[in-house]
Formats: sequence, structure tokens, C-alpha cells
Amino acid sequence: MKESDNSNKSKAPLASSTGVGRLVLHIPNIITCLNLFSGCVAIFLAFKGNDQGALIAISLSVVFDFFDGFVARMFKAYSPMGKELDSLADVVSFGMAPGAIVFSLLSETNINEWLPYLAFLIPVFSGLRLAKFNIDDRQSDSFLGLPVPANAIFWSGIVYSFSPFLVNNIWILLLLLGLFCFFLVSEIPMFALKFKNYSFKNNQIQYLFLLVTIVLLAVFQLNAFAPIIAWYILLSILLSVLKKKSI
Repeated sequence: MKESDNSNKSKAPLASSTGVGRLVLHIPNIITCLNLFSGCVAIFLAFKGNDQGALIAISLSVVFDFFDGFVARMFKAYSPMGKELDSLADVVSFGMAPGAIVFSLLSETNINEWLPYLAFLIPVFSGLRLAKFNIDDRQSDSFLGLPVPANAIFWSGIVYSFSPFLVNNIWILLLLLGLFCFFLVSEIPMFALKFKNYSFKNNQIQYLFLLVTIVLLAVFQLNAFAPIIAWYILLSILLSVLKKKSI
């Protein structure tokens, strides 16, 4: 999973005085703006109760979030503005958007008028997660804590697939809310989907994750998003435990 590392992170900007060079420098920022736009659409759809639309919009934000970093690395188009814009976009797309989805779901319970506001713990902890990531040099090749795009995918997926169950079992929803807020700011090591090469030997965990992900998508389609993130967390924790035992 990619954190909001537009790879515009504290690197020297592309040096070019030509018009083409200046245009290339802004391509990652344009893609980041698409991430932000899609996140705003997800929020609107979430408050309208359109769970499927919100899921699709957040998924688009994840795609844009991946490609802004990919393009920045490809063209060496790094900039301080890109770094700041990326984090701001991610707070909206992967913090506020899933918070709006859970808020809408909790509003259906009619248990307490204040209960739905607990959903906004998601953007709060997502913001804390992003701030922590931006100043933590230990997370260049892997993550400590759950990346915000993964958290957003989980919430949009689980509400889309299991909203009637969650409304009727509100304690499970609140338990998951607390657990995933903890995951965001925890020190639990979680692997990144970064391939330094395409060797199976050097990327066994990544290939295993992708293989199971493909199977889940083929079988469950849009209902696969929450299980995929659960699989990612489980695999990360298992890998961390095995590494500790081998020390």
C-alpha cells in the first residue's frame, strides 16, 4: 500500500528552464488534484447515502494517489508544493471521505443523535497518521501503522458490503472504528507494495498478497475491498511476528 508519498518528498525539483520542463514538473500535482477532486465527490456521495458511488470515488483517489508518485519518480518532478498538496489531498480523500461514509451509516441507527460524530475520529487519526509519516524517516521502504489509503478502502468497502449487518450490530462497528484508529497511529510494521525488481525471491510477500487479492476480486468483485485490507493487515502482522521470532 502506498502512503501519501507523492515522492515529492523533500527531494530537489526537476531542473529545467524550458516550458516543457516546467510543465512536466506540474504533472504529478495535476494528478494529485484529481485525487482531491475524486475525494470531494466521495464525500458528497457518502452524505447522500450512495455507498457504491463513494467506494468507486475513493478507489479512483487511490489510483490517482499511486500515479502521482509514479509520475514524480519517473520524471524526477519533485517539489515542496507537491509534498504539501499530496498530504492535503489525502486528508480529504482518505480521511474525511471514509469519515463521511461511516457518519452516514451511524446516522441510520437512531440510537443517539451524537453517536454519528464518532465517525470523524477517522479523519482526525488519518491526519495524525499523515503528519507522523511525513516526518518519519523509518518508513521509506515499509510502513509503521496502517496507510491511510488502505484505511479508506476498508471503510468504503465494509460499509458497501455489510451496512445492514453493521447497523444491526452497532457494537461491532464501534469496535472496528476504535481498532482501525489504533492501527493508523500504531507502530505495527506493514509491508509496502514497492518492487525494487521483479524477482519472486525478493518480493515473495508482495506477490503472495497480489495473488490472493486477485482471487478475492475475481470471486467477490466490489465486495472484496474490505477482505483485501483485512488480508493485508493479517499478512503484515504475521510477517512481523515471524521476523521477531527469527531474531
